Amino acid sequence: MANKTKRLTESAMLLAMAIVLELVSKMFIPEMPFGGQITLVSMLPVVLISYRHGVKWGLVSGFAYALIEMVIGAKTVAAAFQPGYFGDAAMIGNALIMCLLDYLVAFTVLGIGGCFRNRIKNPGVSLMCGSIVALSARFAAHVLSGFILFSGWAEWFFTQEGFPAWGASLVASLSPTMLGFVYSLVYNAMYMVPEIILTAIVALLLGKVPKIVTKVS
Repeated sequence: MANKTKRLTESAMLLAMAIVLELVSKMFIPEMPFGGQITLVSMLPVVLISYRHGVKWGLVSGFAYALIEMVIGAKTVAAAFQPGYFGDAAMIGNALIMCLLDYLVAFTVLGIGGCFRNRIKNPGVSLMCGSIVALSARFAAHVLSGFILFSGWAEWFFTQEGFPAWGASLVASLSPTMLGFVYSLVYNAMYMVPEIILTAIVALLLGKVPKIVTKVS
């Protein structure tokens, strides 16, 4: 019972740290026009839970984190259920897809961050690789969501004023379906790739602190 209480307390503290890092990031780092933001490694605490306590508990914690993220993003979630948010597309169905992929799936999968805890002996490398896999899984969830929900913005995105010339070339050469996928991939990569790199570097550094990367269970 004492171990379970300690695990719950530690996980709650790390989730709180993740939220604080995100909120502090929002104060200094602007969000992307359609959502998404580079943060001060706000997802690393969730990955650390998985590393210390195992993937099963990591997924449980990731799901809790996803619910918290839905509360933080309540304005966006509520707006998605209002007419016009997705243009002429089906409102309720698309809003549910957004909630599923951009919140429940995207943040729950961070719980797989401990997948290398017993496979790679070096703690820093193990935590770094787990971070890359976990955040890449979140990236994939957002790419799928963007492809399903916002492909209609692709041509505008690649041809807007100031966009590099290769954007217009993509519009001319790709089918609408492929263009929509590339749009979602590029757009989400603009904030997720820097986030993955930054988190991986910090994870590698944290691996040098034995107390932080001690495997509890």
